[in-house]
Amino acid sequence: MMMMMMMMMMMMMMMMMMMMMMMMMTMMMTMMMTMMMMMTMMMVIMMMMMMTMMMMTMMMVIMMMMVIMMMTMMTMMTMMTMMMMMMMMMMMMMMMMMIMMMMMMMMMMMMMMMMMIRDFNRF
Repeated sequence: MMMMMMMMMMMMMMMMMMMMMMMMMTMMMTMMMTMMMMMTMMMVIMMMMMMTMMMMTMMMVIMMMMVIMMMTMMTMMTMMTMMMMMMMMMMMMMMMMMIMMMMMMMMMMMMMMMMMIRDFNRF
């Protein structure tokens, strides 16, 4: 009986963890989406530049934080949770990269458009 109880508890814990992870992921996704939308709205190149810079710094900060966390939690955390964390960070990095790429593309587009307009004006 006791064993059964323990098992149940473990299962519950696992489920909770999973749920939490999922929630976190969804939150991140939504946040990124909103950010993307904002990017599309902010068509000013200067803004884009600033955003890219911010993204870079943010990535750095995240990396640093991750390292620190690893160092501190190495003792308490099990390897599995570490892996999970790593995965999460990877996802975040990917997202950041994607956004950065998008922004670069948009900048290019804007430049092109400006050039075109200038050219048209010449005629």
